[in-house]
Amino acid sequence: MTETRKVVVDGVEFEVLLEGEGKTWSATIEGRTFEIEIPDAAPVAKKKRTGGGKKKKSGTVSANIPGKVVTVEVNEGDIVTEGQVILILEAMKMQNEIQAPISGTVSIVHCVEGQAIEANIPLVVIEPVPEEEAE
Repeated sequence: MTETRKVVVDGVEFEVLLEGEGKTWSATIEGRTFEIEIPDAAPVAKKKRTGGGKKKKSGTVSANIPGKVVTVEVNEGDIVTEGQVILILEAMKMQNEIQAPISGTVSIVHCVEGQAIEANIPLVVIEPVPEEEAE
């Protein structure tokens, strides 16, 4: 394992390159390398990434930046699948495909083509597929 740390020794700050595992390490400070031993060092446990389990997603779609609606690909009552493009938004001279965050039925469309929108305003609301139907 290699990492760079800032340490303070007698009030003076140093950048230290640490390399090693377990009890034996090398520390490089200002071009000089020192071998160090930490007798009671426990092995560093690697951080586990969690998948997050089943996180409930919202069916409300909004843009995180202001822009202009280029096209609306869905209408109220349409059935959409997660990841399906539901509208195209132009923001900062880039066209962005906005995808459905969940599968379900489009219940409300709050925008029309050509409309200028503000950030974080609901654009489309999708009602999720009931759990018993999804399985």
